[in-house]
Amino acid sequence: MNGPDAWTLLREFTDARIALGRSGASLPTREVLNFGLAHAQARDAIHQPFDSETLARQLHERGLNTLEAHSAAPDRHTYLNRPDLGRMLSDESRQALAAHRPPAHDLLLVIGDGLSSHAVHRQSVGLISALLPYLQTLGISLGPVVLAHQSRVALGDDIGETLGSKAVAILIGERPGLSSPDSLGVYLTWKPERQRIESERNCISNIRPEGLGYDAAAFKLAWLLEQAFLRRLTGVRLKDESDNPALHGRVTPRMPAHH
Repeated sequence: MNGPDAWTLLREFTDARIALGRSGASLPTREVLNFGLAHAQARDAIHQPFDSETLARQLHERGLNTLEAHSAAPDRHTYLNRPDLGRMLSDESRQALAAHRPPAHDLLLVIGDGLSSHAVHRQSVGLISALLPYLQTLGISLGPVVLAHQSRVALGDDIGETLGSKAVAILIGERPGLSSPDSLGVYLTWKPERQRIESERNCISNIRPEGLGYDAAAFKLAWLLEQAFLRRLTGVRLKDESDNPALHGRVTPRMPAHH
């Protein structure tokens, strides 16, 4: 198969901008308009307000309690210009969370808007629903789900430390791409503390139906959780081997001594 036909076939397997064609020395008008639309969708994903009320209702329907938190960034403009403020709780939120500190629990799930609340609205509840059976199998107790506004990844560690969690997983909107404005990431930290650094977390990215599906992402997170509680660590020292075919779909209940 030659030339354009070969590229056309490849387009069926990727959302990447390939085989766009040309009109003279430029792109076809259709592709120029598609690019503009994709850029607008990515920009809108960054600025779309975080609808925590709808998420809270959906989570309550699944039997999960929720809390809300805000980073030290008071608004979206500040959040985008001061990443450091998105990594820490506001004083008011830290005090409010401390006042509602839940009973002892193993895992805290944080849903943070990040750089794409659109991704969080579309993917987070589906992922959590797929994860819950694994948590039951593993015997991992769950604290309330925290809905975090103006959040960066490290905010999960601050929240986890404040609530006394053994581990925290923050589900957060990733930086929008021109073909993926709704991609969700998950960052897992053992023994969350405000001083944790990036190398002490494990990351699962591109969670969306067109990327890593909910079932596959939930198993990957469950596998990492199992190993984190066995080894009492996360990050570069915890290699993700969940793609090993021999391990697929298998996690082992934790022994009572590990609670």
